[in-house]
Formats: sequence, structure tokens, C-alpha cells
Amino acid sequence: MIVGIGVDLVDLARFERAVDRTPKLRDRLFAESERDKPLRSLAGRFAAKEALIKALGSSDGVRWLDITVSNSAEGDPRFDLSGQTADVVAARGITSLHLSMSHDAGAAIAFVVAERADAQAGGS
Repeated sequence: MIVGIGVDLVDLARFERAVDRTPKLRDRLFAESERDKPLRSLAGRFAAKEALIKALGSSDGVRWLDITVSNSAEGDPRFDLSGQTADVVAARGITSLHLSMSHDAGAAIAFVVAERADAQAGGS
């Protein structure tokens, strides 16, 4: 059952200005494995993390560095959650997160669907 959806759009030029103005943003927002990616990839990851927070319904207990965006063996984007953020997702009963990302025409977008197993499925 879908329990949340989130979408976020990032203007690439604005994102680049923010990172240039505040270089420590890379350290605050991105895991070490993400920091050396090109700015358009970082903008997409930022959008993904924002979309995840929206799908969760709040940012309570969510920590930016607990959320890493990586790719499956097939190249599909996915979340790798750890720490307090993984605990928040589990406590909300979320069993699956779906992520789609794209960047074009000066913008990066991400869409997230959060699901949990339906308590009624397979039941009486």
C-alpha cells in the first residue's frame, strides 16, 4: 500500500550558486561517496532526498548523511538508508521505497513512492 509520495525539482543554476557560495554544503548534505559527483548529479540527489522527506510526511528524525543515493546493478537509482533515518523509515512501517530521477533543461527532478506491506494482504 502506498503511504506517501514526494516530488522535488531543483534549478541547476541556483543549486550551483548555493554550492559555490557555501562549499560546506557538500559535507552537510551528501555522504562521502556522493560528494565528488558532478553538480547536476548532486542536484538530482538533493532532489531525491527532499522528495523522500516529503514522501515520509515530515523530516522528524531524518538526517541528510543517513541517506545515500546509489545505483542498482541495472543502473536504477535507489536509496541506501542508515542510522536514525533507517530507524524512522522502519518505525513508519515502510517496506519499500521507489525512486525516479532525471535532469534536463537546467533542472533536476526526483519522485519517490513509499510503500508498506498491506496488513490486510493475505489475511482473513
